[in-house]
Amino acid sequence: MSRHLVRPGAGGDRDGVMAPGSTPLVSILLPAFNAAATLPVCVRSIERQSERRWECVIVDDGSDDDTLACARAQAAHDQRFVVVARRHAGLVATLNAGLDHCRARYVARMDADDIMHSQRLAAQMTALDTNPGWAGVGSHVRIWPRRHLQEGWRAYELWLNRIDSTSQVRTEAFVECPIVHPTLMMRRAILVQAGYRECDWPEDYDLLLRLLAAGHEIGVVPRRLLCWRDSAQRLTRTCSRYAIDRFAPCKAAFLAASFLATADAYILWGFGHTGRALRRALLAHGKQLAYLVDVHPGRRGNRIHGAPVIAFDALPGVPRLPIVASVAGEKPRREIRAALRGMGFEEMRDFVCAA
Repeated sequence: MSRHLVRPGAGGDRDGVMAPGSTPLVSILLPAFNAAATLPVCVRSIERQSERRWECVIVDDGSDDDTLACARAQAAHDQRFVVVARRHAGLVATLNAGLDHCRARYVARMDADDIMHSQRLAAQMTALDTNPGWAGVGSHVRIWPRRHLQEGWRAYELWLNRIDSTSQVRTEAFVECPIVHPTLMMRRAILVQAGYRECDWPEDYDLLLRLLAAGHEIGVVPRRLLCWRDSAQRLTRTCSRYAIDRFAPCKAAFLAASFLATADAYILWGFGHTGRALRRALLAHGKQLAYLVDVHPGRRGNRIHGAPVIAFDALPGVPRLPIVASVAGEKPRREIRAALRGMGFEEMRDFVCAA
């Protein structure tokens, strides 16, 4: 491994620029692999930050294009950029290697094909300073380019940008990943303790669920502070661990270890594609389907996988078991939440929503 390192400054001048020898207030962790086409625009957005007391650790993961040369040229131009060059090892190893070089108390994730708003660092640092109980903070996003953006991604963006509190991050965590990872800023000590790990599902979702399971709170700055690029090359489209069929096993593993930890049986509300996939995944953890709530009149009164199919208003008459509501649509989830709360069930204690 080689490292190009020129350190900026101690104390800061009246313009907020770090003076020589100082520790930055925030470290930007930026992995890069074959990102020569997008990295220049990304780093320009970093240079435009209103909060200037940062360092940016660019970790080149063995690129075979001009990524490393581009990063080194940037470091020669602006000494707040630190370049770490490695043999290709994949994203998780690259993130952990870069984290070792981050010195600030806050670490902000960034991807080499995205653009951050000029107020991003300042707004998120203020949020963490104001909320000492938060382990980290995300933000809202704008997905771009818009011209060929599919409806599924537009719906995901709308859902993400409605999440604006720590409680919503927690209640929505089993629906989809409620924080876009390149918007995340964390307290370095907590991120170092958690680290990134290789697993059979996305490492960013895995990190968030581990943090929540450990009792940490993750906040949101309700502003669009990141332009999140959609492209054919993004890992969500090219890497098998981001495939749609990896999300049910991920959710099931964390549900089995947390919400369902003390129960061998549960009630499932919804038996569409998402409900069926989640049932199979939970069965691998020894969690048995006891009752199935379904609104389809043709199913009620039957048994599916040995479980009686009941109407939702029959719930008060069956044994009190944890309820997993697994439906894909946001509107049906709102209706299910309202119905369960109306019966006296409490979210995260008696039921969770998943998708």
